[in-house]
Amino acid sequence: MSKITSIEASARAKAGKGAARATRRAGQVPGVIYGGKQEPTLISIDPRIIIKGIQASGWRSRVYEIKVDGKAERALVRDVQLHPVKDTPVHVDFLRLAAGSRVHVEVSVHFENEETCPGIKRGGVLNVVRHTIEVDVPADNIPEFFTVDLSKLDIADNVRWEDVQGTAGVTPLTHEENFVVASIAAPSVDTTEGAAETATEEAAS
Repeated sequence: MSKITSIEASARAKAGKGAARATRRAGQVPGVIYGGKQEPTLISIDPRIIIKGIQASGWRSRVYEIKVDGKAERALVRDVQLHPVKDTPVHVDFLRLAAGSRVHVEVSVHFENEETCPGIKRGGVLNVVRHTIEVDVPADNIPEFFTVDLSKLDIADNVRWEDVQGTAGVTPLTHEENFVVASIAAPSVDTTEGAAETATEEAAS
């Protein structure tokens, strides 16, 4: 299950562009917590929390416990709007996680034991097809990440969905069954270098 990150936010009384601009002038980012068959909760939040969150790996599946005026709600970041020039957050949307519901999230894939992978030790290259996988999961059991063990893979071997660890109760949102997540590709050959070596050998003979 994804780790739960606790953050603090303040309630906003008003919606609209004017209220949002006032929130930004106060050094905060306006936001909203919606979903779960409840009324939206308008909030303001420290921009440093948002920046730190979206810079970390797996932020799309991270569960936040947002404390607003003594009340805590669990939610996912659904959208972060950035300033077109400054690249700073100007608005954030959170999806409320209701107990017993299911949600669509992107979960990152972590690759382990690359240093002991037989194919890579023989010169092969890890070719990652999917760094994240979009899935349907229970709201109270969102994986922090998926894991792939590379320790037994050789050149030309594929990693498919059935090989991924941490997928219990998870349904991938793709029409392709048992899709490829990664592969160990053969080492590329530098034809220019090979031709130069051949010419040198012929000249020497």
